[in-house]
Amino acid sequence: MKIPLVDLKAQYKPIEDEINEAIQEVIQSGQFILGSEVEAFESEVAAYCGIKYAIGVASGTDALQLALLACGIKPGDEVITTPFTFIATAETIAKCGATPVFADIDPKTYNVDPAELESKISPKTKAILPVHLYGQPVDMSPVLELARKYNLRVIEDCAQTLGAEYRGKKVSSLGDAGCLSFFPSKVLGAYGDGGMIVTNNSDIAERAKMLRNHGCKEKYYHLIPGFNSRLDSLQAAILRVKLRHLNEWIELRRQKASVYCQLLEQIDEIEPPYVAPYSYHIFNYYTIRLAARLNRDKLREFLSSQGIATAIYYPLSLHLQEVYKSLNYKPGDFPQSERAQGEVLSLPMYPELEDQQIEGLVGLIKVFCQQQAGTQR
Repeated sequence: MKIPLVDLKAQYKPIEDEINEAIQEVIQSGQFILGSEVEAFESEVAAYCGIKYAIGVASGTDALQLALLACGIKPGDEVITTPFTFIATAETIAKCGATPVFADIDPKTYNVDPAELESKISPKTKAILPVHLYGQPVDMSPVLELARKYNLRVIEDCAQTLGAEYRGKKVSSLGDAGCLSFFPSKVLGAYGDGGMIVTNNSDIAERAKMLRNHGCKEKYYHLIPGFNSRLDSLQAAILRVKLRHLNEWIELRRQKASVYCQLLEQIDEIEPPYVAPYSYHIFNYYTIRLAARLNRDKLREFLSSQGIATAIYYPLSLHLQEVYKSLNYKPGDFPQSERAQGEVLSLPMYPELEDQQIEGLVGLIKVFCQQQAGTQR
């Protein structure tokens, strides 16, 4: 049995003609940077998210940095976020000259725990950057309530959650701005890098548009320091094709997750993903939690020997990373995040994954757990 973590070739096959036609149209047009394809894709994503404005940029990382800058984050400010996320979340805060301030996570959802936020607010705090992890939204109502109380911006990191909903509303439509990633492995993935900022705020949108294009509204007339961060037409054309299939793919992911959950619930040592009652979870990643007595590395090695790919998102919380040593965090500061980093494991998840593959994979996990139990007697 050979099961990759993500199978982009399997995704491409049924839409091959649509993709190839879209690429050829762009090549024939001779328009490769921004232009009509990007504008059309921006409009379609804005409509999908229920948002007024969408600004295509070069990557999800750029979306975060430009959104923070467009929201007025500057040197000396503080932005509260989670330590249990990809480096880009905190990295972009630092790139703005601001300081990332971490708050611990909810042990069930792995998202930032809203109850941990208020104690982190200081006079320097200017924003909260919640990360909707693995495809599940943060509990946003208390986050937004805090933001109103302390006059803070809310920038949503939606890199893993395009299509997810919080209490019936699409993520990215809840705060001041939302940031999307079109990295190939995402639910809506490009054939290269790409990202997008979405917002209902016209001032944020206008500033983000300038920031992505060297700080100008009109070519060669520069109003603010900017960046070269423009979504290219080929990626936009590819993503427009894929966007038409997104809801179908999400439903297939949810079906696969249901199969996983039913089978894994029979294994005491494995905790399937928790789905909060307020959440429409899209399962960008299917992440299980292992009992502390299980050796995660040995399970990964065992599954790998059977041809099954897995991943750890994320093996070292950001507050313990060397790059943030100057922030003076130490082991034990965020116990839930540190516990999760040692116990989570992401299994293969993509719409084309077959039920029998899931059954075989879970069967192998069961065998491993039985073997471990035997050695511990």
